[in-house]
Amino acid sequence: MEGLLTAGLKSLPSDMRPREKLLARGPSALSDAELLALLLRTGIPGKHVVQLAQELLDRFGGMGGLLNTGAEALRQIKGLGPAKRAEMVAVLELARRALAHRLQQSPVFDSPQAVRDYLQLQLGGRHHEVFAVMFLDNQNRLIALEELFRGTLTQTSVYPREVVLRALHHHCAAVVLAHNHPSGAARPSRADETLTSTLKAALALVDVRVLDHFIVTREQAASMAEMGLV
Repeated sequence: MEGLLTAGLKSLPSDMRPREKLLARGPSALSDAELLALLLRTGIPGKHVVQLAQELLDRFGGMGGLLNTGAEALRQIKGLGPAKRAEMVAVLELARRALAHRLQQSPVFDSPQAVRDYLQLQLGGRHHEVFAVMFLDNQNRLIALEELFRGTLTQTSVYPREVVLRALHHHCAAVVLAHNHPSGAARPSRADETLTSTLKAALALVDVRVLDHFIVTREQAASMAEMGLV
């Protein structure tokens, strides 16, 4: 029995193995735990790889939370050696780069879900508040995303002058603002609304439009533009 639990994917019946299931039915047929098990490959003594994968998902709040987890947090998990931690961090970075490339090739609002996914990967897992700006060209394609401020974000801790200077540096035509709420609440505060109005007025002086302001959590990225607040 112990041999079954310490083994990896090959110990499962053939019709339950994630690799065979993926090849036969496609990746959408696999659960999050099965997809993660393919990456982990082996479990630990007393714990099968799929069980280990599910416990990781439970601990970090699902696949989104896990992908937002840094290498240091993964170091605390028994059974995740340097090789597995490196692979998981590499998968996260590949996802970020793939989404960034997509947003660089076409207008960001041609693929609004990609914008949300990209911002969640960048900001969703942070334990402190981060204010970031997506700088866009005149076709609304991504030029760069920069994290400009950290800490408790208020109207006084996010400096409009710095945002304007970075917009001029990138020669951008528009921006999308974003910051995270580590508390998990995706509702904008009155301070968020005031900050958005202040930045919108400052950037208008240099002919840069504010297209949206996203409030990002582990679970979602809420658009203030969709709420009529931009």
